Amino acid sequence: GWEVLTTRVDIRDLSAIETALEKTKPDIVLNCAGVTGTPNVDWCETHKEETALININGAINLAATCKKLNIYFIHLGSGCVYAGDGGRKNGFLETDEPNFEGSFYSRTKALSESMIDEIGGLQLRVRIPIEGKPHPKNVIDKLLKYERVVNIENSFTIVEDFIPAAYELIERKETGIFNMTNVGSMDHKFLMEQYRKIVDPTRSFEYMSEEELNKITCAARSNCVLDTSKRENLGISMPEIKVR
Repeated sequence: GWEVLTTRVDIRDLSAIETALEKTKPDIVLNCAGVTGTPNVDWCETHKEETALININGAINLAATCKKLNIYFIHLGSGCVYAGDGGRKNGFLETDEPNFEGSFYSRTKALSESMIDEIGGLQLRVRIPIEGKPHPKNVIDKLLKYERVVNIENSFTIVEDFIPAAYELIERKETGIFNMTNVGSMDHKFLMEQYRKIVDPTRSFEYMSEEELNKITCAARSNCVLDTSKRENLGISMPEIKVR
């Protein structure tokens, strides 16, 4: 039921943003722009200026302009700003300070998140997306490229569950930061063994530790568990990840 406007604008250009929003006069701005790197976040280590101008400057440009024009702003953020579980069974809360600085990508996301939180709007933290169809950013597609797969407990986002949950938060005009992962956590071995069992029984995987992974990547990877009780307490559910 929404009328969707897809005017393209370079979010690094503050005046272009203002012109576009004053012309279209939207009720809501949803920012899906961001640099994650291709084929992975190691790219951001060697393209820091481009990464920062989009992930930090661009996101803040949008948030600030929306604040100025009284437009409801939604930002697709990342949960890749933590490492571990914060010493809690259910993981990090939205109010916990980021504790992971192992990659330039994650540092840009933590900085922009902090600034947007000050300016105002709704921030939706996604982690390790899984979709029911092939896509280059689908973690299943990514892991299928490797013979050796890291095996660490993490929170994951099922895209088909994220969309209706995000829609409900937007309809309610919620603000602040929300962990938009499915309830619970799983490790990569659980995921890929399910793939082997259901999709391709002939496929086998070798699993490695986080320490082994760090030896073959330029940047460290965020591996963390996020608490989803803030969203679930509002009655906006994203089902348990292992069941899903």
